[in-house]
Amino acid sequence: MPWDSIPYRPRLAERHLQAVLGVQPVAVLMGARQTGKSTLLAHAEPTRHFTHLTLDDLATREQALRDPEGLVARADHLVIDEVQRAPDLLVAIKRVVDRDRRPGRFVLTGSANLLALRRVQETLAGRASYVSLWPLTRSERAGLGVAGAWDTCFSAPSREWRALLEAGPAMPDDWRVTAATTAYATLAFANATADQQADWLQGYVDALIASDIAGIAALDRPLELLRLMRAACTGLGQVEHQAAWAQATGLSTSTVSRWLDLLAVTFQLVRVPAYSVNRTSRLTRKPRVYWSDTAMALHLAGMPAVTGAHLENLVLQDLLAWSHAQSRRPVVHHWRTVSQREVDFVVEQPDGRVLPVEVKATRAPGVGDTAGLRAFLAEYPDLAVGGLLLHGGDEILQLGEQIVAAPWWRVL
Repeated sequence: MPWDSIPYRPRLAERHLQAVLGVQPVAVLMGARQTGKSTLLAHAEPTRHFTHLTLDDLATREQALRDPEGLVARADHLVIDEVQRAPDLLVAIKRVVDRDRRPGRFVLTGSANLLALRRVQETLAGRASYVSLWPLTRSERAGLGVAGAWDTCFSAPSREWRALLEAGPAMPDDWRVTAATTAYATLAFANATADQQADWLQGYVDALIASDIAGIAALDRPLELLRLMRAACTGLGQVEHQAAWAQATGLSTSTVSRWLDLLAVTFQLVRVPAYSVNRTSRLTRKPRVYWSDTAMALHLAGMPAVTGAHLENLVLQDLLAWSHAQSRRPVVHHWRTVSQREVDFVVEQPDGRVLPVEVKATRAPGVGDTAGLRAFLAEYPDLAVGGLLLHGGDEILQLGEQIVAAPWWRVL
């Protein structure tokens, strides 16, 4: 199928965007390049009727830099793509909004997190809300416009999870194939060969370093940055070790720290913070590191085959898309004690309730695989709604009073 004839798939972020536009004058849609921001805005209501401009266009960017007020006045309802290329444009938008506070007038997109860019002085506080778009979830690829069954786990008692998951939609899949296939919207439906995907991913990396990252920070050693990216992707799912990566790449620890921040700002590297509610155990405080797209992580690391860390990363991608599409946003943590008890992900709701999630690539999970979950449930019996173990097999199992083991594809 030609890439330009692929039908549009609804995105989970659409509902959040519509909610923001109903109350705020400005919505800022952020996410990595090729996650589908422009496509979403061209198809979703009400933004498909807006005038669309992009600062990737040289003439438009020139006007944004020289005459920002004139550009903002070009239409009453505007989508402006890649606004991080002309951050002073935000000042002109602020002036317009302060004169007319009607909701739903502007949508700005960015391939970098505007809130974390040092040279962006105007954040439109009180005038804008931020919406994140991540690579496609598995259910978005299927045209369902949703993420995994995370709401089910929070809304129903753990004793009901097994029946609810068995009654839900079933799309059996091999996680190894899914993890090796990019979820970037441009390529996700193209039926590309392995070589075509590798060429596309390498082009993406080249453009990311030469344009996106170099556009927001001075970058005089791109090859060293690429080595750091490879080191991070080789250590997928591990605690962030800046000193070890500095030694492996020959960079200073201060450079490693600064460049990791740039990779996070551009929605490539994902830090999962530690769950730090300390009761009876000493806890590890460092974040764990993942990537926004598993196929890209595999490509950067040069690994011949996927590992269990890539299945963890698949689960995290879905959790991020789900959590960032909500107005009251859950936070995804990891949990690890100094005695090596750990849980891959702890999903914390704003009201304090938590869902510990362990991920195992095995097809036949047993009680031994639940040690981390059992330790967490014992530590936080009043906060945890139950424990969920996602695995690579086909059966849903009850592995404890509050622990359900489910195939990854039953939840995602």
